[in-house]
Amino acid sequence: MAIRQRALAVLPRDARLLFAARFLRLFGYGLVSIILVLYLAELGFTASRIGLLLTLTLAGDTAVSLWITTAADRVGRRRMLIAGALLLLAAGAVFGVARQYWLLLLAATVGVISPSGNEVGPFLSIEQAALSEIVPAEDRTSVFAWYHLLGTIASALGSLFCGVAVEALQQRGWDPLDSHKAIIGGYACIGLALAGLFLLLSPSVEPPPARGSHAGPVLLGLHRSRRIVFRLSSLFALDAFGGGFVVQSIAAYWFHLRFGASAATLGAIFFGANLLAALSSLAAVPLARRIGLIETMVFTHIPSNVLLALVPLMPSLPLAVTVLLLRFSISQMDVPTRQSYTMAVVEPDERSAAAGVTGVARTAGAALSPLLSGMLLAVPALTSVPFFVSGGLKATYDVLLWRSFRAVRPPGPNPPGQ
Repeated sequence: MAIRQRALAVLPRDARLLFAARFLRLFGYGLVSIILVLYLAELGFTASRIGLLLTLTLAGDTAVSLWITTAADRVGRRRMLIAGALLLLAAGAVFGVARQYWLLLLAATVGVISPSGNEVGPFLSIEQAALSEIVPAEDRTSVFAWYHLLGTIASALGSLFCGVAVEALQQRGWDPLDSHKAIIGGYACIGLALAGLFLLLSPSVEPPPARGSHAGPVLLGLHRSRRIVFRLSSLFALDAFGGGFVVQSIAAYWFHLRFGASAATLGAIFFGANLLAALSSLAAVPLARRIGLIETMVFTHIPSNVLLALVPLMPSLPLAVTVLLLRFSISQMDVPTRQSYTMAVVEPDERSAAAGVTGVARTAGAALSPLLSGMLLAVPALTSVPFFVSGGLKATYDVLLWRSFRAVRPPGPNPPGQ
């Protein structure tokens, strides 16, 4: 493949720490996403209240990410990464001990917790900016590709471990509520470990001193590239809004409702799904070299969304899982290409801000849809509708992206991966 493995062999110490933090964090996200909705249901909350809590989780992540990512270059990247880790720890601790709905709402809004198994919070944008400081420019795309792959595999392993651990605890006599609390306690411990890793980072991950003045006013760290970043952000928000209807927690809950799938079965399903997603992201690099970044994003995303809408039409668990796995086998091919395209079309001194703003746009877009999805799940006749809405909205995003950006090519030579 086009990915340069030499880049991994010579990773500096700070990069290895950031890779370790990425693995540990995504393992925790995959761990808690499998049982989060099941745990809240066992606490006695209705589907509508669970949907509201998930929405506030994503909304809070949006606000936290916007604050931390726009301040990181000024206050210090290490400091803000540690702050994010402590917010993750706080969310896990409150979810593990509180039963009052208002406390859980507060923790969901202020803390960092992932109902989807995917990256949330401020970490991704700051870590990408930090990696850009400490790896050679020619190796950046390769390092980012493996960084994304590592996170996807970690999330898959977290999902698998969750299912196995819950099943083992319940076989030892633990009731479902306590076994799920144990998983959430482990998630809180991961927040503490992350803070420790970020404390070990050297000053090399911080941005260099600012040079010269910006052309025009600066808004959210953006100046020359502000218009194109805002256009991309609006489309990415639409894509995330569609995806939020079927985040991993909701999909797991749907399989439990429809087919009675156990926690162990759900863990195995989403382990396989996330593993396929990881491989699809890696396969996107040579495809993008042949047909281009935008083309890879659109032409792999549309069939993925069609498959998503077909999942609830399957009459049995094996068929539904098969279609889901087919969907995941191409679902992440747009991720490294999307990140590469964004970094290529903005000014070099705006890349950290561009990653933060587009990431926040995606989180904001996904914030409302779990609430709407929870309302649909509360009506037995409408439990499959979130899949149809999600697939349709995400396909609409693909068409709009193609129409808006097929003629917008990165300046200069094509970047690696195109």
